[in-house]
Amino acid sequence: MIYTKDKEYLIEFGKNLKRLREQKGFSQEELANLAEVSLPQITRIERGVVNPTICTIKSLAEGLGVEVSSMFVFEKIK
Repeated sequence: MIYTKDKEYLIEFGKNLKRLREQKGFSQEELANLAEVSLPQITRIERGVVNPTICTIKSLAEGLGVEVSSMFVFEKIK
């Protein structure tokens, strides 16, 4: 079960992933290939539907060519 506050955090994480992806000019499919993460998983993460593992976040950061820490630079949920 994902609690409401956690859900909000996942949504913000997903928005940040989408922003980073679009800044790099990548489609979801391109990022999926670069990060070796399935396209449906990218979609679910960007929508805040799933809680990605640390290893998935690391793969996404590598695919985007960014530091893992940048994946967490977004508005904090109170």
